[in-house]
Amino acid sequence: MASLPRAISVDGETMRQKGSTQGIRSVARIANVSIATVSRALNKPDAVSAEVRERIQAAIKEIGYIPQASARALSTRRTRTLGAIIPTIDNAMFARGIEALQKYLMSTDYMLILTTSGYDPDIELKQVRNLISRGVDGLLLRGDAHHREVRELLETHAVPHVNVGVYLPDRPYPTIGINNEAAAHRAMSYLIELGHRDIGIVSALQRNNDRASARVRGFHRALTEHGIQPRENWIAEVYYNLDQAREAARQLLLMKSRPTAVACGNDVIAYGVLLEAERNGFRVPRDVSVIGFDDLEWSRHLRPSLTTIQAPTDITWQRAGEYLVRHLAGEAVLLHQELDCSLVVRESTAAPQLRAADSA
Repeated sequence: MASLPRAISVDGETMRQKGSTQGIRSVARIANVSIATVSRALNKPDAVSAEVRERIQAAIKEIGYIPQASARALSTRRTRTLGAIIPTIDNAMFARGIEALQKYLMSTDYMLILTTSGYDPDIELKQVRNLISRGVDGLLLRGDAHHREVRELLETHAVPHVNVGVYLPDRPYPTIGINNEAAAHRAMSYLIELGHRDIGIVSALQRNNDRASARVRGFHRALTEHGIQPRENWIAEVYYNLDQAREAARQLLLMKSRPTAVACGNDVIAYGVLLEAERNGFRVPRDVSVIGFDDLEWSRHLRPSLTTIQAPTDITWQRAGEYLVRHLAGEAVLLHQELDCSLVVRESTAAPQLRAADSA
């Protein structure tokens, strides 16, 4: 009867000898170094010269050796794994950000475990527990609206984390992102500078979404500063999808007294407004101006192309990953990082046209 594979532990590296699979001893022999040197190269690459690392990596590739992560974790007290919790994968901004994060982590030999919360704090709390139980070295959390027990868990288990997509310098924990309220204020101010006074707002749902709430505050602050009182029936909150955005736009545009411009909480909502305006015979921007937030790839390809706030999503998530990797390496890192955003003016906004009722 064939014998079962034997588990062998050498300097914290565990391997299974099965068929042609070989382990750390073979790597050391081929690279002409000690077993301890191979272990250091795998667990603390900076402790080994570049020339030796290259020989060891060549040997590893030659025999197809794969170190067992659990054994390395016991040896180094690190899994070289980070966890990220985002509200949903049904959002192009999150997809872009996670792709940039994953690309950076691959360059540092870190692995990413991704989970979603559905904008539900209780689900996010459960996901935090799951990720901590799997030994992640650090966590990336979207925004700043979290269950109170999340902070307690992270402190109790000494798991570093970073809040991604927000800049809140008054917090005692790290935040990396844009100032959402200030950016939305700039977007609304631009519509007002064009001459608009009748402005509708369609935002993402604010419940458990501090970024959406901050953007709405920015819209309202700009209106207030210019003495404009927004009408309650010109304000709507919708889920992140085209159907609800189009329904909100339909109600706004078909009112007897309708806005001349619509400020949207994100680009997907703005797409819905543009589509519904076209369907109902309104010309953008002659009949209604539309401004978005995020600058998704499609925003510059639409006709009319979308005026929007450009948020550096890729850089935000990469910087968040860099923060955790450097923090875990014991390096000094900034607790808060504000990233720049900009107003991108395209074809969907213009000065309001004089209406017949206004000229009478």
